[in-house]
Formats: sequence, C-alpha cells, structure tokens
Amino acid sequence: MSTSRIDPHVKVLDESIVERAADRGIDAVVYAPHFTRLPEIERRARALSTEDVLVAPAREVFTGTYQNRKHVLALGLDEPVPDFISLEAAMAEFERQDATVLAPHPEYLTVGLSEADLWKYADRIDAIEVYNPKYLPGHGPRSRSIATELDLPAFGSSYAHLGWTVGDVWTETAQPVAADRRPEDDQDPDCSEHATTIAHALTDAGNRVSRRSGVGQRLRSASEIGHLAWENTWKKIDRIGFPGMEDTHPHDDLYDGRFDDAYVY
Repeated sequence: MSTSRIDPHVKVLDESIVERAADRGIDAVVYAPHFTRLPEIERRARALSTEDVLVAPAREVFTGTYQNRKHVLALGLDEPVPDFISLEAAMAEFERQDATVLAPHPEYLTVGLSEADLWKYADRIDAIEVYNPKYLPGHGPRSRSIATELDLPAFGSSYAHLGWTVGDVWTETAQPVAADRRPEDDQDPDCSEHATTIAHALTDAGNRVSRRSGVGQRLRSASEIGHLAWENTWKKIDRIGFPGMEDTHPHDDLYDGRFDDAYVY
C-alpha cells in the first residue's frame, strides 16, 4: 500500500526548502508562519507548490497575551483570523469556519495548549502533535499519552524555523496527497483544496509519526532549540510592549472590526 509523507508545520518557505522537502521524500508541507496574513500565506503556497511537493496554507494563531500565549494551528480557513485574541474566541471562529484545528507542541514551555485546554476543547481539536525536533525529554511521551486519553489522532512535524530541518519529522498517512496536486498549466493551484486534502489526511487515526536520526539530525534539533530561545526573547521583545505592530493585529482593517471585543490587551 502506498503512503504519503506530510510535514504538517513549517515556518519558512522558499524554492530551496521545497526542493529539500522533495529530496527527503516529503509529499506535502503545511506553511504557517507567525504574524503573517492569511492572503499572503496563500499566495506563497500557490507560488511554491510543485509537481513534487504540495504546499498548503495555514495559520498558527497566537492567542492570548505574550505572557500567556497559546498557539493553535488551523487549516481550511475561509476568512483570516488575527493574533492577540482570546483562545475562546479563536476556537469559536475556527468552529464557525469549520476549520481543521491542530494542537501543536501541547504543554511545551509557554507556547502550547495546556492539558486542561486540550480537555476543554477536545470536541473542536482534530489532532495533537506528539513530536517535533524542539521537544525536550518527556514532552513526546506526555503528548502521546494525552492524545491517547482524548482518543485524538497524533501528528509530528519538523516545526521548522530553519530550512534545513524540513523533512526531519513527518506524518505518514495512507491518505493520498500526491496525486492531481496542480490543475492545468495555465491555472494557479487552489490552496483551499490543498488545505482540505492535507487536513483530511492528518485526521486519520491510522497515521504514523516518523523521524530521522543520527548526528546530523541531533545537530539540527539543537540549532532549532537555540533559535527558539532567541526568537522568544530578543526577537519578540518589541511585541511585549508594542503588540499592535503586526499585520495580524485584530484592529487591522483586514478584520473589519470583527475581533475588537476579543482583543486581549
């Protein structure tokens, strides 16, 4: 039986990264950069999908304040959802749009949903991440235990903030994602169909999480952990005091005031 390999969460994307994914046997990647508007994510996903690698757009929404942030990954959004809104408001909007909701890196430092959050929103969450290269000892088994307790599918991703990590971890599924990924040559691929295809595949209870091993993988993992420390300290220091600087701020014209009441600052 043929299977497909999906890297369900990458933060960086360009032609070289798509080529790297193809070289590593990845059939599809989910592109979800921080603080980037959904239309821009969709544009890049369309531009960089190839005959070998399908790129699907998604949003990892930054809910809550910087000090109490919770990340939630949503595929299949029809309308943009901003950052800096309450977790309750984000979950309600995902449900309204019938989006597929993934729980990345649960209980990881200060950026993942807590176990209590997972139980509270279990009926709205479609899958739980059980491994990425930034996981510290104990995080993987704990995440898998929660997924088992909640009877939710598991997924693993590279969670790549650095291009060389793409394809180090993948979710293997029996669902086809490789066929018919591009329409006629004179048309753009439909990103919404890409997201739907991958969302359907990631919610399969029979999926398997696989990863590379060896010295190279350990070095790449260490570099990702170091990058995470930098990104969540010096790089985001301005966002602690000035959370209105991002294009994904709920007061931006893109959101037409729909989330003003859900703003957490």
